[in-house]
Amino acid sequence: MSHFSYQDGVLHAESTALPKIAEAFGTPAYVYSKAALLENFAAYADACRGRDALVCYAMKANSNLAILDLLAREGAGFDIVSGGELLRVIAAGGDPNKVIFSGVGKTEAEMRLALDKGILCFNVESIPELHRLNEVAGSMGKRAPVSLRVNPNVDAKTHPYIATGLKANKFGVAFDDALDTYRTAAALPHLDVVGIDCHIGSQLLDDAPLLEALDKLIELIDTLDTEGIHLHHLDIGGGLGVDYGVAGDKAPVPVGDYLGRLFARIDAWGAGRDGGRPIKVIFEPGRSIVANTGVLVTKVEFLKPGVEKNFCIIDAAMNDMMRPTLYGAWMDMQPVVPREGEKAVYDIVGPVCESGDWLARERALAVEPGDLLAMLSAGAYGMTMASNYNTRGRAVEVMVDGEQVHVIRQRENPAELFALESMIK
Repeated sequence: MSHFSYQDGVLHAESTALPKIAEAFGTPAYVYSKAALLENFAAYADACRGRDALVCYAMKANSNLAILDLLAREGAGFDIVSGGELLRVIAAGGDPNKVIFSGVGKTEAEMRLALDKGILCFNVESIPELHRLNEVAGSMGKRAPVSLRVNPNVDAKTHPYIATGLKANKFGVAFDDALDTYRTAAALPHLDVVGIDCHIGSQLLDDAPLLEALDKLIELIDTLDTEGIHLHHLDIGGGLGVDYGVAGDKAPVPVGDYLGRLFARIDAWGAGRDGGRPIKVIFEPGRSIVANTGVLVTKVEFLKPGVEKNFCIIDAAMNDMMRPTLYGAWMDMQPVVPREGEKAVYDIVGPVCESGDWLARERALAVEPGDLLAMLSAGAYGMTMASNYNTRGRAVEVMVDGEQVHVIRQRENPAELFALESMIK
């Protein structure tokens, strides 16, 4: 969080004080650093320089048009999981030919849209999906580029909700079934088999499982070569973790170090590969690009002492930031203007009518009503998972560029929330 720092006792985003943003735009507010976003993407782009590689930002982490636009201008591709996300990419000026379409439940309409826009590849996750895509492509007089998402049964050692590479997970084709599935794909007349894909999970703090998965993909690529199925790209997915400030967690793997080890392994394999055929490498990072580019700024409404717990009630809630409620995630919460004096231990909770509406537990704070708190590392899976539960408008989003502040999404008001509804006459 180097672009969020205390200056003269006040937490700033780049050169802008967070109280100034709260005064101008209200709270809760998502505040992003443009410099942090570009720096995080550059870590991937620089490590790939001079290679046939493509960084496809996993936009489910944060899909604001301003963020997509900035990344597209830096040369990013995009990993999408819905037709709506594809339309967002296009609206932001992204190139559909740099889009990878992932997900287990693509509809016929989404397939038609993606084929019409000319995406780079479909990451296919089942044999029924192969047949559906083949039929849709045939009806349009097109050939659909496909890779198979192979499930290597590698334990990512992360939260079970965000582990995706084990046999028990819904994602991908089982490794033991992958060869036969590739044979099926290669035999279908309206598909072009172009790649292989793998994504074992999210918030990975150790790259050993990723490298283990890579070895299994390389083994399968070599086997496919012997059958005349020659792949053009290797998509190793994303999932690199970030520092949420959790005590006892190991430091995340630096992007450059991880990509360096991965490329070294690919280079060693490629040097001995039959025919020396090159292969394009694709990455799908999301959290590691945007998580530490944003904070959620919220105001303290009340302090409520209790028999067993003290509660710090804020104006942000589980509908604004779902990660703590959904995953039990630990998110660092800091005062925007720290106070002197004795601290008390609080559960930090929102106004939503659910006992699960908490954003942080057992935090020692010196705080008073009206104070501002900042939830750090809130740029990923915050706004994209936000809801309108309790008819609460979603937070304003702003992007800071030095001393300039740009509103990149207006705060919703109640009338907008029920504008699409109608009563029976």
